[in-house]
Order: sequence, then C-alpha cells, then structure tokens
Amino acid sequence: MVTIQPWIDGAPAKVGRRKADPVLNPWNGRELARVALATESDLDRAIDGAGRAFAIMRALPAHRRREILVNTAALLRRERTALARLMAADAGKPITLALGEVDRAITTFTVAADALRWFGGEALPADVDVRGEGFTALTSRVPIGPISAIAPFNFPLNLVAHKVAPAIAVGSSVVLKVPPQAPLVPFRLAELLGEAGLPAGALQVLHLPIPIAERLATDPAFSLLSFTGSAPVGWHLKAVAGRKRVVLELGGNAAALVHEDAGDLGVLATRIVWGAFAYAGQVCIKVQRLLVHRPIAARFARLITAAARRLPVGDPLNSETVVGPMIDDGAADRIEAWVDEAIEAGARVLYRGARRDRLVGPVVLDRVGPAMKVSCREVFGPVLVIEPYRTWDAAIARANDSEYGLQAGVFTRDAGRVMAAFRGLEVGGVVANDIPTVRLDHLPYGGVKSSGFGREGLREAMREMSEERLLLWKI
Repeated sequence: MVTIQPWIDGAPAKVGRRKADPVLNPWNGRELARVALATESDLDRAIDGAGRAFAIMRALPAHRRREILVNTAALLRRERTALARLMAADAGKPITLALGEVDRAITTFTVAADALRWFGGEALPADVDVRGEGFTALTSRVPIGPISAIAPFNFPLNLVAHKVAPAIAVGSSVVLKVPPQAPLVPFRLAELLGEAGLPAGALQVLHLPIPIAERLATDPAFSLLSFTGSAPVGWHLKAVAGRKRVVLELGGNAAALVHEDAGDLGVLATRIVWGAFAYAGQVCIKVQRLLVHRPIAARFARLITAAARRLPVGDPLNSETVVGPMIDDGAADRIEAWVDEAIEAGARVLYRGARRDRLVGPVVLDRVGPAMKVSCREVFGPVLVIEPYRTWDAAIARANDSEYGLQAGVFTRDAGRVMAAFRGLEVGGVVANDIPTVRLDHLPYGGVKSSGFGREGLREAMREMSEERLLLWKI
C-alpha cells in the first residue's frame, strides 16, 4: 500500500516510519492509500521552505509566473480523465461532476494567468495638492508574504486551485493543509505544479493533525490564512489569527425562491433537484430550502418529488450517477438522524430514498418548522425542504431568517422582483433564474453572516494576497 509523505520543498519528504491514516473510497470502503501525518518538525521545514520560496516567487517576472499558470492548465487538461477518476475514488464525486471540476480548475489557472496582463499598479496625479508639484505618483501591488491555506474535501482540486493560482499570480508561496477525507488530488496537483515549473517550496502540502494545523492561523510567518470549511472552525481560526489577514469561505443553507411566473415548472423542478442532490448535496451552495409561491406550491412539490425519484443514485464511476455516497459513515449517520428528528417533530416525507452504507438517497420534506436542523442548519447532504409563501416580500424575509448568507437563487420573470431580491436578500450572491449552486470561477464569491468573511474569485484573492505600495518620485 502506497504511503504519501508530506510534500516539502518540491518533493516527498524523506522521513522515517510514522503514523499514517488510511484513505478510503467512500463508495466501497476500499483503502486507496495511506497518507502520513505531518509533525511539528515537518511544518517547521515547510514554513522555512515557503519563506525561502517567497523570496524567489516575488522576484519572478510576471511572464514567468504566467508561464507556470498556463503550463499548469495544460497539464490539468492532459490529466483530465485520470484526475477525475482519482477524485471519484478519493472523494466519492460522481465522474461527470469530477470531470467538470477539472475543467473548472483549468479555467481557474487560466484566468489567473490572464489576470497578469492587467494586475498591477497605476499612475496617479500628484499635483492635485500644491505640495505635489514636480512629483510623479506610481502605485504597484506587491505580495504580502507566504499564505497558509486549508481546503475542504468536496472540491479537492478547484478549491485548492482558488488558493494556489492567485498566490502564484501575485508572487507568493503557500503551505496547504489537505482535507483528510480526500487528500490524494491535492498531492497530485503539487506534482503537476512542479512539472509546470513552480519553484521548489512555493507549494508545501501536508496532512496535519488539528492541534498542529492551528499554527496555520497563529504562526506569524504567514501573512494570510485562506480557509474553506465549516463555520465553527473558520471563526475559531479567525479569532486566533492575530494580525494576519483572513479569508473565510464557510457554510450555507441556500434558498431558492420560485414565483408563479417563473416559467416551465417541469424544467425548473429538474434543475432545482439537480442543485439539491448532485454529489449527495455535499456543496455549500446546494439548494436546501425551496420557497414556492402558494398558488403553485402543491403542483411544484409533486414535480420536485417526481424529479427526485428519477435521479440516478449509486457508483460514482458510473457516468449516469448524480447522487453518490456521503464522504464517510459519520456524515451519512448525521443526515439520517436529522431527517428522523424532523419527522418526529412533524415534518412530512414527500420522498425518501434508501440508505445503503454511506449512500443516502434523496430526501424531500415539507411542513418543516424553521427551528428544525434540516432547515436552520447547514445540512450538507441530500435533503431538500419545501415551504410555501404568500408574497415575494415574505419569501425574502423567510430566506433571510437564517444565520447563513452565502448565495440564493430566485426564479421570476419580473425584473422588479429580481431587483427586490438583489437588494433585500442577505447573501453574498443572488442568482436570478437559476439555482444558487451556480458559481463562475472568475467572479467574486463569498458570504455574509456565518457564511464567511472576505471574498474569493481570482481578482479578489489576488488583491487579498497583495498590497498597494506608493512611489512618490520627485524628478
């Protein structure tokens, strides 16, 4: 059985025997590999190496950094099928969705490369102030320092890319903690980046136990922490991070609002069901709460239920599969417990798919109270709750009745209602006439309230990872 060692200074670390955690296929439970737990000493070496690499990266001209990003995109394209199959085995992601994630990562690296054509500084008038006569004012953006990054299991390639690609673009280095449930793809990405010409040490990849991993937030060697994961962990890390910058992309319980003028309800039901249950709902902007205008609520609930029944469920390597397994037994057990708890409290089951090992079939509920976990918490699983509303304002208010605020989707042909939702919904992004599960990788992304702090997206991340420096030059 292969044991993956920490990736330090451009190669697997040469270490003695140490504890290694098994990496299990969520679908069949088979052991894929073992990944060695990094030690304090490993992290020390990684931090030191990232510091040395930062000095190299910040000195690289933009055309060299762009070349690394372009080469990486080309290598991802070359390895597209192999990476997708690895992701399907490692993270349980259905193969068609895994192929889509590789394509998105290609876009992420490509957009970061293209951003270097415009990312930089500007010339400003100095003589607006009389004291500025004879001066030229120039600004430039410079990298702030090494970056620490913590990535989740559900997008083990593209969400890593969203941390690594902008860091390369601005001329920084990264120490990455891999998701313990699905670590294989990030380690493979590190190999590909080395092949693409990334200087050794510019990306350090480690499987860190939690007590050691907290140093990614507390160690002053890092200038920014980029974290994607659960809200409690993210806010804790921000609290202990001291003076470093922090970007948090956390959870959600996204709402989709469907008004009676939304269009073909059968087509919409198919799309919404996909947004609720694809990848077993293990997406932070999956459709969790479906708010439906009362005149169409009963009919639309029937269409949603029928569409959920039709979804292909099973082996992630089957190209037809939409709903694969939960990442582990604990996640599957939690979903079952939350659904059972809701039913005991009065929720009605419109459809409940079968449970088999880590596979939890789609669940559609109505008559769900706002205090039930399946409604007020992030379910992060294949559960959809349906609730009718009387007015558009009431729907907006109900969508806002949540500690989360990541994205929302609204379905209506009325421009006034779209703008009312855009102004009134307390979220980081509103998607009009599509599901909240849509994310375009070149655009700003992030949440409000418990859903996050700061924004990802290539331009936004590059700005977070750099700072403006002024040259006031008297000629």
